[in-house]
Amino acid sequence: MHSYHIWTIGCQMNKADSERLESAMGQMGLSPVPSPAAADVIVLNSCVVRQSAEDRTVGMLTGLKPLKERHPEKVVALMGCMVGPKTSPLEERFPYADVFMRPQQFEPLLSLIGDRLGIDAEGCVGPLTAKPDVTAFIPISHGCDKMCSFCIIPYRRGRDVSRPVQEVVRESRLLAERGVKEVTLLGQNVDSYGHDLPDNPDLGDLLAQVNDIDGLERVRFLTSHPNDMTDRIIDRVAELDKVCEHFNLPFQAGGDDVLARMRRGYAGGDYRRLVDRIRARVPNVSLSADVIVGFCGETGEQFEQTLDMIRDVRFDKLHAAAYSTRAGTIAARTMEDDVPAEEKTRRLKAVETLQEDILTEINSRLHGETVRVLTEGRKRGRWYGRNRNDKLVFFEDERDRKGDVVDVRVERTGPWSLKGAVVA
Repeated sequence: MHSYHIWTIGCQMNKADSERLESAMGQMGLSPVPSPAAADVIVLNSCVVRQSAEDRTVGMLTGLKPLKERHPEKVVALMGCMVGPKTSPLEERFPYADVFMRPQQFEPLLSLIGDRLGIDAEGCVGPLTAKPDVTAFIPISHGCDKMCSFCIIPYRRGRDVSRPVQEVVRESRLLAERGVKEVTLLGQNVDSYGHDLPDNPDLGDLLAQVNDIDGLERVRFLTSHPNDMTDRIIDRVAELDKVCEHFNLPFQAGGDDVLARMRRGYAGGDYRRLVDRIRARVPNVSLSADVIVGFCGETGEQFEQTLDMIRDVRFDKLHAAAYSTRAGTIAARTMEDDVPAEEKTRRLKAVETLQEDILTEINSRLHGETVRVLTEGRKRGRWYGRNRNDKLVFFEDERDRKGDVVDVRVERTGPWSLKGAVVA
């Protein structure tokens, strides 16, 4: 039997793309193996949102060269956001790779596999779905129209395109029938879902239909853009019993001048008022966000405004990154990356330290409380899962709890996770 190995880095959308490619190759009769050396088909699914992610991808691809030279019959493929509209630069840089694929464009690889293995790729591959597990990611849209000055995504994933409502509902129902308990609806800008579809359904309409699927326990969605978060979406989170009380709402910077240079389309006050509306309508809500430090021209005073935002909003989760120039973006073409590397590192550390203190305090309030946890699996001998607010919870139990929703009394808290015991 022929085999494949997929290495994935980057966002949940990349993970979802990899799972869909796995679905296709599984239908073609290939089986997964844990290492590239044992695989007939090796796929690297790349990310270039941060320089570190691109460097790791290049390192992995470069490391495959000796293996490809020893076994030229192996198929080496690069997919994802590292692959732009023109592949010739990559072909010159990595001549030993067989195929380069932009996000969601699986056909070149499937056709090559079909030719090599004598399989009718088009005839044997049916609908592509996420990998059935306790949780699954379902892309509901691809691409983005926002054109933030720091972001490469619109140039690599294209314009914002929504999947039809019934197609998403059908996939969600199929996954529920296969044992999936929680689905996360994905989009680069998930709040803009439906603007390009007939009758203009919105994310609220889709949430309502997915909420009605038998077998599903929970529904989540990400990533949101503040400009497209509507009261209708907020109301759906408040009203629908399976939709979790959690919003992923990147703010990126606290200073208005920085936000303007980022082309985010809102000011800090707009973001704060949106948070107030969400918390007023969904009292038990949790918030996560993304923030960039050291963007072009960010002064010390403007960075302090970012710290003020973090102190005031008190996020339940915060992903912070130092700005790195992405070739082809508006910022790379028109702005100077003028914040020194050591100052970016200092600012990043300041954000991480502040956020750790905030999370320590937020999570300490859950000590002694009982939380409902959807159990996803085991790590280091303990079961783990998340509550509806996306808090990671560990507990011990001799029974097989995978896929169960259990009540856990929190006995220990920390900034990154909770530990407790199952309530009888």
